[in-house]
Amino acid sequence: MIKLSGVIITYNEEEHLEKCLKSLVGVVDEIVVVDSFSTDKTPEICEAYNVKFIQNKFEGYIEQKNYALSHAKYDYILSLDGDEALSDTLKKSILYTKEHWNFDGYYCNRLNNYCGQWIKHSDWYPDKKLRLFKKGNGEWKGINPHDRYTLKEGLKAGKLKGDLLHWIYRDYREHNLKVENFSSIAAQAYFDLGKKSSLWKILFNPTWAFFKAYFLRLGFLDGLNGFVICVQTFNVTFLKYIKLYRLHQNK
Repeated sequence: MIKLSGVIITYNEEEHLEKCLKSLVGVVDEIVVVDSFSTDKTPEICEAYNVKFIQNKFEGYIEQKNYALSHAKYDYILSLDGDEALSDTLKKSILYTKEHWNFDGYYCNRLNNYCGQWIKHSDWYPDKKLRLFKKGNGEWKGINPHDRYTLKEGLKAGKLKGDLLHWIYRDYREHNLKVENFSSIAAQAYFDLGKKSSLWKILFNPTWAFFKAYFLRLGFLDGLNGFVICVQTFNVTFLKYIKLYRLHQNK
């Protein structure tokens, strides 16, 4: 059986962190937490679970997750955020995979809890994530704040049974604040990569994002919250391209 390191990045995660850590007990062989200097009870919760607790200045989601990997004792990694936890089915699937490792990495579906409701459609489910992998088989990539673990070319991924449970926003106000923040981070990341905005992108991309999520991916089946999520998908895309346009205008 392989040895498995559970790796988590945190910042003020006291609301959900205990659910995360508890779900890893009996599944992983060590827990590594890299924290961005939390000001809540995150350190005390980690201490209760005897984790390897490291504090590091936050430079970005991708940078922090790659940094966290470097502190894992074992070569096989299970990566989570502090507001995520393993479902019972996913636990069993990971334990089975520890004895029958056949791929270079493994995906699972992430199930998001939005304002108390589990969301089953739109862009939010199945929210496929590669979170179980062997160190060195890839790296965290993407454009902040949207990180993803990417396997090296030619390597193959399997699929785990069960869901990764994710508590995302407790209310609409929190979602609004994140849309404002994430759109700024994404616009800056696009600007740094030399990507351009235009009137066409400002008008078309948000409209297409809403249509795809609400109609093609059945967001309407999640009721009012499904509609709100798809509207916010429009908003974050619209704001990203508006802010990117302004960055180029002001350079």
